[in-house]
Amino acid sequence: MHAPSPIKRRPSRQIHVGKVAVGGDAPIAVQSMTNTNTLDVEATVGQIQQLERAGADIVRVSVPDMDAAEAFGKIKRLVEVPLVADIHFDYKIALRVAELGVDCLRINPGNIGREDRVKAVVSAAREHGIPIRIGVNAGSLEKDLQKKYGEPTPAALVESAMRHIDYLDRLDFPDFKVSVKASDVFMAVAAYRDLATRIEQPLHLGITEAGGLRSGTVKSSIGLGMLLMDGIGDTIRVSLAADPVEEIKVGFDMLKSLKLRAKGINFIACPSCSRQNFDVISTMNQLEQRLEDVTTPLDVSVIGCVVNGPGEAKETDIGLTGGNPANLVYIDGKPASKLRNDHLVDDLEKLIRDKIREKQQKEKDTIARV
Repeated sequence: MHAPSPIKRRPSRQIHVGKVAVGGDAPIAVQSMTNTNTLDVEATVGQIQQLERAGADIVRVSVPDMDAAEAFGKIKRLVEVPLVADIHFDYKIALRVAELGVDCLRINPGNIGREDRVKAVVSAAREHGIPIRIGVNAGSLEKDLQKKYGEPTPAALVESAMRHIDYLDRLDFPDFKVSVKASDVFMAVAAYRDLATRIEQPLHLGITEAGGLRSGTVKSSIGLGMLLMDGIGDTIRVSLAADPVEEIKVGFDMLKSLKLRAKGINFIACPSCSRQNFDVISTMNQLEQRLEDVTTPLDVSVIGCVVNGPGEAKETDIGLTGGNPANLVYIDGKPASKLRNDHLVDDLEKLIRDKIREKQQKEKDTIARV
């Protein structure tokens, strides 16, 4: 039921952010960033754990000063997911979080200051086996580049990135990833496409400051979708003015739609019309809410009538097709049972969870035989 993605990914050097491989043949990692006060250890740990439960591969935490660095050390000891420290200007913060076990440093070498300070940060990263993320943003380009280009452009973003990359190249430090984010979709896409041809390192994708939950999801899906279809991208962050957990959900849905990650349930559902034999929208809302905990890949179709229902059901693990007087359920593409509208969601949820347990048992049996 799960056909491989036809997308051929751009070859890239693999690095490791803690236990998570990024680049090479590793799955595209999905990440988010905390929006709690880093000094509030309890609140930040709580949010990170929410992101972990949602499936986050990596979480970034802002570390603006030395007090936040000490709090970061406490946070790091209380969570399992790899953490990236977001640092600007003060190189001593980077040195401190390196000592405290950070999994990746998000810096721009150019705003760290003198070359000896950059060298000290790179030396600490090398000593502790920590990769670096160079993060270029259209809203914070260097003043000389703003003057040269007059306004943020794809070329300006790439020139800024290459300037920072040159710092690391001269220090013979290849373990880094790069982002060139803009809130303008066309600018970001053009910059990433250009940069992808210039370096071998993995790329972190994002449309920065994309907007609220709905508008930001649309804008990110278009921009990141264009790049992912090109095979560009090794880790993504969907930047939303919303609960960070939503960023993780949207990120995985995006990758699932392109068959680049298989995590949780991939729902195929009709928008509903007057032909529907059950309330498709209500059924879908309830199923998505109830099954958020599922991480096992599964294709489920929920179609309100017999026009497209059987065809979709035959291509999914479980398919529901509206019918009168009862709805028909397909399992593994074959008619299996009928469900009436009374308790429809309860009955369908049970079938889905039974199928998940069956798949999990098969996986265990396969591992045992190996």
